[in-house]
Amino acid sequence: MTNKRFMAALFTIGLAGTISLPAQAQQTVEQIKQRGYISCGASQGNVGFSAPDEKGVWKGLDVDTCRAVAVAILGDKDKARFVPLTGPQRLTALQTGEIDILPRTTTWTLRRDANGLNFSFPNYYEYDGFLLSRKLGVTETKQMKGASVCLQTGSTTEVTLADLSRKYNLDLKPILFDNVPATRQAFFSGRCDALISDASALATTRATQAPNPEDYVIFPASGHFEGLAPSVRHGDDRFYDIVKWSFQALIAAEDMGITQANVDEMLKSSDPQIQRFLGMEPGNGQALGLDEKWAYNIIKQVGNYGEIFDRHIGKNSPIKLDRGPNKLHKDGGLMFPLVFN
Repeated sequence: MTNKRFMAALFTIGLAGTISLPAQAQQTVEQIKQRGYISCGASQGNVGFSAPDEKGVWKGLDVDTCRAVAVAILGDKDKARFVPLTGPQRLTALQTGEIDILPRTTTWTLRRDANGLNFSFPNYYEYDGFLLSRKLGVTETKQMKGASVCLQTGSTTEVTLADLSRKYNLDLKPILFDNVPATRQAFFSGRCDALISDASALATTRATQAPNPEDYVIFPASGHFEGLAPSVRHGDDRFYDIVKWSFQALIAAEDMGITQANVDEMLKSSDPQIQRFLGMEPGNGQALGLDEKWAYNIIKQVGNYGEIFDRHIGKNSPIKLDRGPNKLHKDGGLMFPLVFN
């Protein structure tokens, strides 16, 4: 291939301002196996979703989403490495091959999807919110006329803020930063009146960084829900399938009552659905090119979705977020298990 043709094939600039590169088709799984680990995009410290603990071990909902894929392909949740990325860096890092998968709090949008990314099922349903000092007495977006707002560049909140300002004639003043820590630090130091981000990230920020969490209020910015979803590059359907079904295994296990604690006992179940899911009846592993017990291994090492949610951001965590739309569909939420056959 000539250099001119190579560059033409290599670089496609999308409407979202990101660079789309064709993946080395159908080779991602083999590259991961040869390398011995999967490379996962991560935030720069979003506690509950992806952040290192005091020992440097990465933890969070997004972290365990990626660990599930590591288990499916390599059989070991610890064969996942995490690359901290800013908002502007994250999409380019995936498209250029710096990482294999991006599970880092990224909203599934049309332009991102159409410009080089394939999104898996959302691992968290969310809405944008504002964080403000309670003493301001502001409880809804329409009361924010003239407010200055700290936000991270390269995020969907830039569009949300501009839309809200125009829709309600608020003359909102964006103050942009290129990373999460700087954005949050600026807010708490008084550089702006409000902080806009995912409501869960704001809850984490309030719980872990506010001098007194009760002094701050969070309310919806637009009221529109978004799906935060892991993504991979276009061009490798096999890897895309594995990522999708690795997350689905977390949902299906919770739906069937299979937990990290009882998964071994469930191997004795006479339920054909459970037998197929746990690999006692072959076929699913072969379809994905994986070990037949790949789903069993995921639940044994990582747990089901409810367990992951509760330990990182739910009732067993310091953040204690309500599951809301992230409940199973049968419990009134949006998490719906697909069929494992």
